[in-house]
Amino acid sequence: MSIETILVPDIGSDDPVDVIEITAKVGEHLAVDATIVVLESDKATVEVPLPKAGRVKAVLVKTGDRVKQGDPLLELELASEESDKSAPAASPVQDKAEQNKTEQKNQHKENTAATLEADVSIETAAPVARATDSQDSAAAQQLDHAEPSSTEVHAGPAVRKLARELGVELAAVSGTGPRQRILQEDVHRWVKDRLTRRPIASSVAGLPALPEIDFSQFGPVERVPLNKLRRVSAANLHRSWLTIPLVTQHDDADITELEAFRQQENTRLAKQGVKLTMLAFLVRACAVALEKYPRFNSSLSVDGETLIEKRYIHIGVAVETENGLMVPVLRDANHKGIVQIASEVTELAAKARQRKLMPGDMQGGTFSISSLGGIGGTAFTPLVNWPEVAILGVSKAETKPRWNGGEFEPRLMLPLSLSYDHRVVDGADGARFITFINQLLADMRRALL
Repeated sequence: MSIETILVPDIGSDDPVDVIEITAKVGEHLAVDATIVVLESDKATVEVPLPKAGRVKAVLVKTGDRVKQGDPLLELELASEESDKSAPAASPVQDKAEQNKTEQKNQHKENTAATLEADVSIETAAPVARATDSQDSAAAQQLDHAEPSSTEVHAGPAVRKLARELGVELAAVSGTGPRQRILQEDVHRWVKDRLTRRPIASSVAGLPALPEIDFSQFGPVERVPLNKLRRVSAANLHRSWLTIPLVTQHDDADITELEAFRQQENTRLAKQGVKLTMLAFLVRACAVALEKYPRFNSSLSVDGETLIEKRYIHIGVAVETENGLMVPVLRDANHKGIVQIASEVTELAAKARQRKLMPGDMQGGTFSISSLGGIGGTAFTPLVNWPEVAILGVSKAETKPRWNGGEFEPRLMLPLSLSYDHRVVDGADGARFITFINQLLADMRRALL
């Protein structure tokens, strides 16, 4: 048997990422491409597959570690025909004993580190507990009325030891670890939340602080921690809302002929396994419009004094996933035809929903599209995805009566909502941009050029 160390592969970023889940277990025989760990960056979650088949000798990381490309993940015992013939087969008893020994060794290291961390956390948390008498009394009542303990909570030995020392019933604590596992931070946060009932400081100067409200006084509640992707998205959206003076221009595009053409082409391309979506035409139309109006394809410098016009057009497409909204980027959209765009957008959306996007797949966008047409609605205000300066929102198409000069006729109209940074784009330019997109969609030949 030969031992090989499995390393973190190229994940599209040089920055360290978090280990949020470990699926490989010591002693387990895994096939090629089996998922061994799940990594999470600020923008994406990546499942790391096993490049070779073999038996897991040792797991070299634990949940919560931060790793980057080239760091060791686990030791894999590879089976070779030569070694199988020459070496005697290990008995199940020996194999099990070796596995138990390794697991005990790893568990001992983890418990030792966790205990040390708990001791430090307890010391640093001590000043928090020194509250006023009234706070202590209220906290004591809340601690006494905590939910009863349960043996079904997911927590390690170090966390349980910390909870016993602080008098915390783990059943009352919401876990933020993988699969709702309770971490030491969750225990400290629960205690701090009970002992300190002070208003939350505002992150923006001049705005009043928001008070902490105990909603449980009105009825049953459940605290559901946000995953990392949603927390990062919330911070980015909040920053955009506070720093970008936003204007949204609404209009309806006549896609009657385009929709007929799309259905006709899908019938023709069915044998090739290609399906043209309206989103593909929107991407193509936006790419053409960005070439004509390069200001929409730019970014404003941080000091607000320089406009950075980009000579490439990478369009981000918002995708709804179970973990939150993700925006993979279609690169060089202005150099691709409708069929290629449709194929790549479908592939990116599938990777997003399967948590297989690399961080690099979500970087470098110059313009974004957020389509809610498959759900409904007549219009909305999409927030600009900084450092971009514009985003196109798409709602559900609807047949409406339109005056053709002599009579009303039914036309399929697609609601569009263009949001832009008013520091970079004037209202007149915003109207010209969305009008040009409408013209492209109404004349499919121009959209395909």
